[in-house]
Amino acid sequence: MPPAFSEAERARITEQLLATATHLFSTQGLRKTSLDELTAPAGIAKTSFYAFFTCKEDLYFEAALRQNEEVRRRVIGEGLHQGADTRDALRRFLRATVRELDTNPLYRRLMSHPEEMEAVAARLTPERMAAAGGGPMADLVAFLGERLDGDPHVLLGVLRAVLLTPLHAGHLGADLYPAVMERLIDAVAEGLTS
Repeated sequence: MPPAFSEAERARITEQLLATATHLFSTQGLRKTSLDELTAPAGIAKTSFYAFFTCKEDLYFEAALRQNEEVRRRVIGEGLHQGADTRDALRRFLRATVRELDTNPLYRRLMSHPEEMEAVAARLTPERMAAAGGGPMADLVAFLGERLDGDPHVLLGVLRAVLLTPLHAGHLGADLYPAVMERLIDAVAEGLTS
């Protein structure tokens, strides 16, 4: 039976597990990260892990959930909702999301490895998954449905296609990548709103 932890110990260990998980899941992914790697920095035994999270996928979900509001604020609040018009809003959203992909390793991992979130969803209850509230993409689908003609899910697919480009920036070259992204963002925003 895992030992009982004080409130202060629980808070410290939870934060350490989340920090370690964010780093390891971002760099190694869900499958390649072991419980030993997650628990060692927190100074707890593998069996004690289950006093904090139901499974490794629960920890992954919590790490992503902790970032969800900040990501939403940056890409939706400061991006999409600050546009002067629909075209400007789409440009701002895409630029903010590209910045997020370039600077936030866990968000980048979630976008580049959707099978990991599928594995998480398979292990967690629907009620637990509902805690994410749909994330920034739910806000975007609502925006697209209100502002643009066409199936919002098809339009979302077009925007997701643009957001795959940062995942292949190395193929474009560091010198060309920023200019390519700007032209691509402008072309898609203009094309969707003309």
